[in-house]
Amino acid sequence: MELRNCNAVITGGASGLGGATADMIINNGGRVTIIDIQNDLGIKKAEELGSNCNYINIDITDENLVSENFSEIVKNTGSINLAVNCAGIGSPSKVLNKEGTCPLNLFTKIINVNLIGTFNTLKAAANVMQYNKTNNNESRGVIINTASIAAYDGQIGQAAYSASKGGIIGMTLPIARELARQTIRVNTIAPGLFETPLLAGLPEEAKESLIASTLHPHRLGHPKEYAALVKHIFENEMLNGETIRLDGSLRMAPK
Repeated sequence: MELRNCNAVITGGASGLGGATADMIINNGGRVTIIDIQNDLGIKKAEELGSNCNYINIDITDENLVSENFSEIVKNTGSINLAVNCAGIGSPSKVLNKEGTCPLNLFTKIINVNLIGTFNTLKAAANVMQYNKTNNNESRGVIINTASIAAYDGQIGQAAYSASKGGIIGMTLPIARELARQTIRVNTIAPGLFETPLLAGLPEEAKESLIASTLHPHRLGHPKEYAALVKHIFENEMLNGETIRLDGSLRMAPK
């Protein structure tokens, strides 16, 4: 599989990890459709990347809307052979806090976007990929999800976020086993601390504290390094059913 023949859909592709992945694919001669709810950023990104990039504003938790749009993408741009799920949110909240307890609607929202939204776009991608033509048992398509090292060593206040990312890791292997019959590969990347909009809103003191916790390299990850791993997974046929930590050997402290 070569990126110049890639027709990708990237959720959360307007910025951060998804944005860097869109850059990488376009720079290698592929085509990208960005799905995001950040309308201004999505329009700007598509304009920057040119005619081989389209932008769609849809909620990834809407089952019918996602399914319909994946079918439309196939009609308009050809068969989809790569789906990268980068859309996600994270709002820390302790189970017991000054206001009482963690609001259930906050926990539910994070699960809905991060876990259920990922599954929703994954199944829509698999549904169209199964009809791709292939030769010599090569992959009809590749699906890459984004988890987090918080799934393994989540910090205090990350119960919802860690649960959502742990769910993504947990479903990777069984779905990869199921979709092997259709020669669709499924993998997950679990990033550590990266320079993303999710971290950009933190106070400078908090960011410095995070950087201080890193090992080697002693810095935050660059989104282009995530994109480089996406490229490798897409091109390496033997990578299937795996969750790959991309964290510079970082292990998070309790808080």
